[in-house]
Amino acid sequence: MSEKVTIATVARRARVSRQTVSNVLNAPHMVREETRERVREAIVALGYRANQAARQMRTGRSRLIAVRIEPTRDGVNGSVLDRFLHGLTEAADSAGYRVMLYTAADARAEIDAYDSLLGAYDLDAFVLTGTDHGDARTAWLAERDVPFVTFGRPWDNPADTASRHRAAIPAAHPWVDVDGASGVAQATQRLLDTGHRRIGFLGWPAGSGVGDDRRSGWVTALRSAGLDPTGLDRAAPDGFAQGEAAARDLLAAAEPPTAIVCASDSLALGALQAVRAPGGWPISTGGGPEVAITGFDDTPVAQAIGLTSVSQPLAQAAACCMDLLADVLDGGRRGTANGRHGPDPNPDGGAARTGGTPDGPDQVLLRPSLVVRQSG
Repeated sequence: MSEKVTIATVARRARVSRQTVSNVLNAPHMVREETRERVREAIVALGYRANQAARQMRTGRSRLIAVRIEPTRDGVNGSVLDRFLHGLTEAADSAGYRVMLYTAADARAEIDAYDSLLGAYDLDAFVLTGTDHGDARTAWLAERDVPFVTFGRPWDNPADTASRHRAAIPAAHPWVDVDGASGVAQATQRLLDTGHRRIGFLGWPAGSGVGDDRRSGWVTALRSAGLDPTGLDRAAPDGFAQGEAAARDLLAAAEPPTAIVCASDSLALGALQAVRAPGGWPISTGGGPEVAITGFDDTPVAQAIGLTSVSQPLAQAAACCMDLLADVLDGGRRGTANGRHGPDPNPDGGAARTGGTPDGPDQVLLRPSLVVRQSG
């Protein structure tokens, strides 16, 4: 009979202590990358399988986190969350966690799902996506001391929500977000730099935290250039048909825009439909499209058809979410002494951190980038 493979067996092969092997299995961030790889190679070579039940009894942790799959919409912007989930799963695996997926039609149904999942499984934490004003999900989890991180910043002032008798928003919690205002400002500034002066905006109805943030980037860029944005924007629910109708309305104005920046690729695809000639792009004497269109999210469809679009660093956002969660769950700061996690922001536009101390939650704001293609 072959010898039973234990932590001690792995430790001898990897030439490390049993505690180091345990750390690689339960808190890999505590171990240097070179040592982690040596231990993992020994685990694979020996065919070692950790006893999950014993590990859970020892640590009191399941190393299982849950995240919601949002309902399918138009098949375009849903790919944004798909890419985030892929990145989160990879980051969780590297940190020794597993991801459980669940569905919910809306915030109320998602809270019901929390209650059900917590009763049925020993979940360590949740990752929330799609934050908005008056988000009751964060309040529900915080009141029950359930660890969580959000992909999306809180859009409410806690004092304001209390005065309006809404669900109380936690004063501070870990979050990661992408600076939508910066992305739209980049897109608008590029159009200004190429000679456009009447630049329109297609966004979502007012009241959406994300949508209002993206619109603010357009307003700021125009006003910084000494231009008045009045009358140059339209709002519509997210979708191709809605984007096309809103773009046609905008282009029917007495002084129509020569370029349109959109809050999503779905709206941008509708806008393209509104400006496209039967044979393809309407071409001006300058060799470019008569009405330049820019989207947001850089979806696979945008890449396929040549749509200029703002790209979100989704893999980095997912890794940051997992990094912040591990801080909360593993009880230690995983970065430098000032509470940063992972690599420092790079100078040409990476992570911008706000708030955060070694004893409190961190917030990470990531800068998107503009991918220029033939639509403008």
